[in-house]
Amino acid sequence: MSKQLKGSLSIILATVIWGSTFVAQSVGGKQVGPFTFLAIRCVLAVAVLLIILLVRKPKAFCPTVFNPRLWLAGIPCGLALFVATALQQLGLIDPNLTAGESGFITTMYIILVPIFGLLLRKKPPLTVLFSVIIALLGLYLLSGGIGNIDKGELLTFGCAIAFAVQILLVDHLAGDLDSMALNMAQALVCAVAAGIVMPFTETFEISNILSCWLPLCYAGVLSMGIAYTLQIVGQKSLEPTTASLLMSFESVFAALSGQIILHEVLSVPEAVGCGLVFGAIILSQIPIKRKKRAPLVRS
Repeated sequence: MSKQLKGSLSIILATVIWGSTFVAQSVGGKQVGPFTFLAIRCVLAVAVLLIILLVRKPKAFCPTVFNPRLWLAGIPCGLALFVATALQQLGLIDPNLTAGESGFITTMYIILVPIFGLLLRKKPPLTVLFSVIIALLGLYLLSGGIGNIDKGELLTFGCAIAFAVQILLVDHLAGDLDSMALNMAQALVCAVAAGIVMPFTETFEISNILSCWLPLCYAGVLSMGIAYTLQIVGQKSLEPTTASLLMSFESVFAALSGQIILHEVLSVPEAVGCGLVFGAIILSQIPIKRKKRAPLVRS
């Protein structure tokens, strides 16, 4: 099997996990509070990533984990990740927002990253500008019109904005830091932030947590732990544009998972809206000129 094929399969498997995680978040959010779910999810991710780092770099484990530069980057990235994942989890509480719709709206970070890059004087290609127009039309159909925009959709769009900021922070601060170690650091910051907010917003009940252990383990171990590892492995053998295109399929798997597992049904306008958002995502990743672009890392 070629390196390119292994890389593609790694990222596709990661997108399957990410897409189906919207179902886990939706189910778990009905049993425990959003910040409780997020805190435990991140703690599980940190534990898995620490174990992988220890196995992968036994001699360099301490220098890697206790590197001051790691935490100078991990703290701001983790705070952005906290805002993004918290808004996503809060949005999924809305009964009017399906897991599939959440997946499509969230994946708009791929379009927003180059738009926000304007602040860093990085001019986006013309295809991105067309993508924004198409995506806005898709969101209009998804919401049923301006007058019918629900709280969940607004929160999830805020999540996409926060993910775009987090990606730019990773791109600016990561440098030569170990990617898995940075994921661990930002997950720990996210867990601490969620743990601080949790006592003021919801009741911590062990019975409720135990009742949704499967969604928690899936979202923490598989999504934040294993899937990000697969992403790193895949990006080492793929062109950035190819990797980004494959990652955009997260939204498709989110919609499929919602239909298969939760029996969610999209109306015709909503289905067309999802199609437009997905088309906009694909269009935004098509470069006009043959230039290598920095990879979009969803961490």
